[in-house]
Amino acid sequence: MRYFTKRRVAPGRKGYDSESISEEDPMAAVANLFDVGLVFIVALIVTLFSAYHLQDLFDPKADFTIMKKNQNGEMEIITKKGQKIKAMKVTKQKASGQGERLGIAYRMKDGSLVYVPE
Repeated sequence: MRYFTKRRVAPGRKGYDSESISEEDPMAAVANLFDVGLVFIVALIVTLFSAYHLQDLFDPKADFTIMKKNQNGEMEIITKKGQKIKAMKVTKQKASGQGERLGIAYRMKDGSLVYVPE
């Protein structure tokens, strides 16, 4: 029967203690879990951007080029100039036309490409 007795409030308190709040609102803990989930998601996004050095995507002054290779072996070149981001797929088709030689690319033993400007 001790659980059915009315609890006293300590002097100087406004009538609420942690036990009475949890008894009144059982969904209060769910809101706290939602907040923790949001903090975890933001921390995960920040960690992924820093792990892959992608902070330059948000810098309007940064210009860069990324080459990536998917599981099928297809190459994709992603370039960013100012606010404009452009993705191009590399194909095995031969191109023709007139142009200017810009440098030489070498394929290393590990499969990576190295571009050497002249």
